Amino acid sequence: MTGTRTPFAPETAPCGRKVGGERFMEDDGYGLLIRDWFYTCGCRRIRHEYHDGSIHMSAVRHDGKRIKDQAEPDRGK
Repeated sequence: MTGTRTPFAPETAPCGRKVGGERFMEDDGYGLLIRDWFYTCGCRRIRHEYHDGSIHMSAVRHDGKRIKDQAEPDRGK
């Protein structure tokens, strides 16, 4: 399983700042899909889809504070 990193244009980070960053995506072809966004301000957004269909989503601000129940649009690939 190999992951890819691609830059993305500025968007609203979990802290509220509009910054760019890098997207990491990994897919095993059997249902495991990992999507992580690393913002230049230090924030991180995480979306992991597992083989059983369950999904784990979270966001952490650059100061380490976890964001709860954050609505997140589906960004596709």
